[in-house]
Amino acid sequence: MKEKLISYRVKLTEYWTSRTAKQKGILIGSVLAILLIIILLTFMGTKKSYAALYSNLTLQETGQIKETLDARGISSTISENGTSILVPEELVDSLKVELAAEGLPESGSIDYSFFEEQMGFGMTDNEFSVIERAAMQTELGSLIRNIDGVNHANVMITLPEESVWLSATKEAATAAVVLDLAAGYQLDSTQVKALFHLVSKSVPNLPIENIFISDQMFNDYLYDNENAVDSTLSVYEQQRAIQRDIEHDLTRNLQQMLGTVVGRDKVLVSVTTDIDFTQENRTEALIEPVDPENMEGIAVSIERIAETYSGEGTIDGGVAGVGEEIPNFPAAVGQGPSEWERTEDRINNEVNRINRDIVESPYKIRDLGIQVMVEPPEGLDVLPQERLDDLQQILGTIVRTSISGVYANGLTPEMINEKIAITSQPFEGKLEFEQQPIEAIPMWMYIVGGALVFVILLLLFLLFGKRKQDSVEETIEEEVSYQLPDLPNEDTGLSATKRKQLEKMAKEKPDEFSKLLRTWLSED
Repeated sequence: MKEKLISYRVKLTEYWTSRTAKQKGILIGSVLAILLIIILLTFMGTKKSYAALYSNLTLQETGQIKETLDARGISSTISENGTSILVPEELVDSLKVELAAEGLPESGSIDYSFFEEQMGFGMTDNEFSVIERAAMQTELGSLIRNIDGVNHANVMITLPEESVWLSATKEAATAAVVLDLAAGYQLDSTQVKALFHLVSKSVPNLPIENIFISDQMFNDYLYDNENAVDSTLSVYEQQRAIQRDIEHDLTRNLQQMLGTVVGRDKVLVSVTTDIDFTQENRTEALIEPVDPENMEGIAVSIERIAETYSGEGTIDGGVAGVGEEIPNFPAAVGQGPSEWERTEDRINNEVNRINRDIVESPYKIRDLGIQVMVEPPEGLDVLPQERLDDLQQILGTIVRTSISGVYANGLTPEMINEKIAITSQPFEGKLEFEQQPIEAIPMWMYIVGGALVFVILLLLFLLFGKRKQDSVEETIEEEVSYQLPDLPNEDTGLSATKRKQLEKMAKEKPDEFSKLLRTWLSED
């Protein structure tokens, strides 16, 4: 064993001394790179991967969960301004179940389980009514938060007071809902209608028209009713609903168009309209000539009468040219030969007879006003005048085409510009949304991958070099073995026995024989 260790040490020493300085540096760098890679892999393998346990929490809920996790000795981190809490990824599912069993997270608001805890403590009717309304608001807000794209929902319900008189008219409840939507999310008409029905069916005696829904950007959401005209509504409610619908459509279209130009969160639009609800029903009976140029109709029938007279004597008749007599008709005075003729044309013409029953539309935009607030880019206090002129021209076109033709005929460019107000200033009360980082391959992975490729190439280079060196050494050993003199030919004695053993070992076990020769050479 000692001889093998000595032979390995000699080989290692010979190998190291035979290397150049460059090769020694490469070997040392390779060893250090391998050690560094092992350390990095060990670090990344032992590093914990965190995942979101809960998101969109209130600060109170985050504090409760953080305290519970710290008491259990579970590491956790808080992100997104205190609204999300992260734990090791392998513990997410189990922690959700365990915390849910303990009633966490607690929102700090009243739910229906509060009644079970407080019953029996002498709760008055007024206290019960207040807690019932608070619980209703909490549960309704929790239901709305389950809708995709809704982060939070604040609900305020107003319930009418019950009257002791049976004949008194029962008042309806009202509800206001403020939604906190995810960045860039927009509710469609189906979701809005579902929200109205959800709120209406969750609160007793709450009609849909008493529900007001808006988001954090003060965008109102209206109920899209296919039967817009309801005979049970008053005329004012019908007209007000139509006006709100027109203003909402114009505001939404302008918000989308201008948001594409200057940025979705950098523009606010308000539209006011004056609607003419006058409805006119009239019947027209018009007669027009078939040929408008000559003002003539179509001759349906023509009758021509021609009379002539020739003779002597008294002519029956009256005074010439009087009454219905024919012009140039001779008077009834005198005798002698006389002649006369009479021609009459009777023509029946047909004309165009047009009967029209006209019902004028009662929904005409009589006047329109657009107010726009635009936030300038960073580093500027106001938008450049060229950009303001472009916006003024775009809005002027919308005003000109939106106002009904009867009222838009006399509008001049100056009058149209008076209906538009554009203001440019920074928005102080704008909500800031945290931008989600784009997941990409970290730089350290590229560095580690490059180092691994370099080490593999270096090891392959050294391996091929070692094989080449071994082949050269074997060639040298073969040449040396051929140059060795033959052992003396002794048939008997100790030397003959050793020679025979060496020959037998060289034939049967050449590897061990070569090792033995190397050992002898190193000792010499």
